[in-house]
Amino acid sequence: MIEKIIEYCARNKFVVFAILAFIVAWAFWALDNTPLDAIPDLSDVQVIIWTEWMGRSPDIVEDQITYPIITRLVAAPRVRAVRGISMFGMSFVYVIFEDGTDIYWARSRVLEYLNAITGKLPPGVRPILGPDATSIGWVFEYALVDESGGHSLADLRAFQDWTLKYYLEAIPGVAEVASVGGFVKQYQVNVDPNALLAYNVPLMDVINAIRKSNNDAGGRVVEFSSTEYFVRGRGYIKSLKDVENVPIGTDGNGTPILVKNIGTVQFGPDIRRGLAELDGKGEAVGGIVIMRYGENALDVINRIKQKIEDIKPSLPEGVQIVTTYDRADLIQRAIAVLREALTEEMIVVALVIILFLFHLRSALVPIVILPIAVLISFIPMYYMGITSNIMSLGGIAIAIGAMVDASIVLVENAHKKLEGMQTGLLAYDRDKTVIEALKEVGRP
Repeated sequence: MIEKIIEYCARNKFVVFAILAFIVAWAFWALDNTPLDAIPDLSDVQVIIWTEWMGRSPDIVEDQITYPIITRLVAAPRVRAVRGISMFGMSFVYVIFEDGTDIYWARSRVLEYLNAITGKLPPGVRPILGPDATSIGWVFEYALVDESGGHSLADLRAFQDWTLKYYLEAIPGVAEVASVGGFVKQYQVNVDPNALLAYNVPLMDVINAIRKSNNDAGGRVVEFSSTEYFVRGRGYIKSLKDVENVPIGTDGNGTPILVKNIGTVQFGPDIRRGLAELDGKGEAVGGIVIMRYGENALDVINRIKQKIEDIKPSLPEGVQIVTTYDRADLIQRAIAVLREALTEEMIVVALVIILFLFHLRSALVPIVILPIAVLISFIPMYYMGITSNIMSLGGIAIAIGAMVDASIVLVENAHKKLEGMQTGLLAYDRDKTVIEALKEVGRP
């Protein structure tokens, strides 16, 4: 069978070149669409469930949140393992699925099971799915640096959380932008227990009054002179004074009891469990960009850089975005390794064949085969979902030696057969001799 294929290819050069041109074009398309990354994704197919229940101890979080979620999800289809972590005020559940499971199918199954247990969780507790990313989705990180000193860490964190984060999350291929560092600004009400006793106001009434006050009241419309006027009550909190003037109730004389009568209101930071520091110069605010599952890391990073350049004019005065981690450098170095290995292989092979066979045209055979074979290898990589990374590209670089050996043996055997023939033979006889030489090498 192999001998027939060799003879057919040798006698039908036009067909072979046409098929080769089609395959090379197909390979270029696969190369352009194969995701690029620095390291292979060997992580499990997993879905992360994050639940916040502030102020509760880890054992309460374990009993009331983590355990009910785990016991429900172990029965989900294609689930291999479920792991839970409970800490102060937070619960993390990792649902590990069987290899080959589509991540979006897995996420939809997890949502179905979470909907069934929502009523069994404490009031106000709502589980949230983590980003549709893998453990190697961390592709870019940046920091906000204020050289002017005109912005506090709280101001920078507010800009990161409410402006910059949403710009970057709108980029195609970005699953999440996680904020790090700085202070999360809060409206803090410090209640005086003695004032609560004096006014006979329960603490829960204060909490409910503040919660309900941050809202607009909608009405109907009033028609006057063929014009409709909307009726509504503005109630969203915009300043500390708005919180101070929230009514809690009335005293015995019917006088309103305000928040400022039972405590003080101030801006303050949320509780921190860590901090971010940049180059030993002090605390900083930054963000971590997580790539969506199955995306091309290099393309996503390039889009992030372009978006950062676009929004630089709108940054607060004196604030700069400094890149602290960029995987594109590692990806480009991995590609450069393959390019260097391929170039060195072609030069060495050409020199060896020229020196030992003294035939320039014979050296062109392996030189042409190498880049074509490398290109064709990207076709199965694309359809098998394998990214171009250090390991896959390194495997191609190692396989170059085997490809070179095969081409050298073919050329050397054909060259030896032709040397043993008489000079001045017809082209038909030369082709026949070359075909026989190729068949000898091609036999199993």
